[in-house]
Amino acid sequence: MRTDLHFYATAAMPDAGAGAPAPLDRRVSNDDVIDTYESLQGWAKLADELGYDTLWLTEHHFQHEGYEVTPNLVLFGLHLANITKRLRQGQAFNVVPTWHPLRLAEDFAAADLLTGGRMVFGVGRGTVPRESMTLGAPVASGDNAMSKELDAINRERFEEAMEVIQLAWTQERFSYHGKHHDYPPAGIPDRGATVQELTLVPRPNRPIEIFQPVSSPRTLSYVAQQGFHGVFALASPDRMKRSWDLFAEEAAKVGRDLAPGEARAMQLMVHVGATTEQAMDRVRPGHDEYVKFLSPYGRFGQYDGTDLPFDYAPTLEETRAARAMAVGSVEDVVEVLGEFRDKLDLQHVLLFPEFPGLTREEIDEQLVLLAEEVMPRLGVELTAAAQR
Repeated sequence: MRTDLHFYATAAMPDAGAGAPAPLDRRVSNDDVIDTYESLQGWAKLADELGYDTLWLTEHHFQHEGYEVTPNLVLFGLHLANITKRLRQGQAFNVVPTWHPLRLAEDFAAADLLTGGRMVFGVGRGTVPRESMTLGAPVASGDNAMSKELDAINRERFEEAMEVIQLAWTQERFSYHGKHHDYPPAGIPDRGATVQELTLVPRPNRPIEIFQPVSSPRTLSYVAQQGFHGVFALASPDRMKRSWDLFAEEAAKVGRDLAPGEARAMQLMVHVGATTEQAMDRVRPGHDEYVKFLSPYGRFGQYDGTDLPFDYAPTLEETRAARAMAVGSVEDVVEVLGEFRDKLDLQHVLLFPEFPGLTREEIDEQLVLLAEEVMPRLGVELTAAAQR
């Protein structure tokens, strides 16, 4: 099983929890952000030593609350690749509508070449209006008419941009004229003529796999039929299984026959303690902080149960009962991961150990426990960990 790590890159939050401060009232300092970057560099080096395959980071902007403070994943990944030996660097996810697609294509291609193919390309459409709309992308979160209208425009722009990126990567000469993207624009003068085609410099020297989060039925169908890898998260095993299988059915409609578990990855938030009680006590503030921050964006709707409200805000006990995260002793976490592995024929997992309120040293401990205690009990030996 390919075993990766995923970090939001959240600043230190000693006051994390369900109560005050409210998310929008929290403000971290620039020094807090710099400290977070120092921690990420340490986690990358440790992950490299332990034998994890890929470290994934998340793109967000203007997060004065400090939850996710890495705005440029290609740039950060290039740096982390330079201070590690073999660890690959993934983007979970580049928010494509906020980018000029050709700049994203260029930047990724250059970084991939400079790192010897150690970059992993992930894309998303964005969820946070404050950042996406400021950067020119129409997006709104929420279950209302405005969000649906803006979401439709966002989806159009995203899908065109993905066509542009793949065309630019694979064709020595290309042009694209769509509803939202027009390259090259008509009438550009150049040496007595007008530009009719473009050439991306540089282009990748290998086929690039594309990963995208699956967050709705329409996105599931799109990702499966485009030949991308789907990334699934925050669902109970049974809910995950239904989406997992539907992905393969949608892929088959266009002749993409997938083996069980193929082209699908699962992100799972995890925390390991000496006992179940210790793990719950230590992770509760971070769990509740994430729920407080993310529930208005509808992130917890794939738990067990029917008619969950869009802004469902689960307790830690409800999260553990749904098995949407793996929190507990080594045995507890192995059991939850084992259930997902068996139900999904899981081949690729992104373990997420970073909860607000945990110290850098506590997260260091999680990386070691997962590599040396949890994964071996599932029959997975991380290469470097097995050699220690």
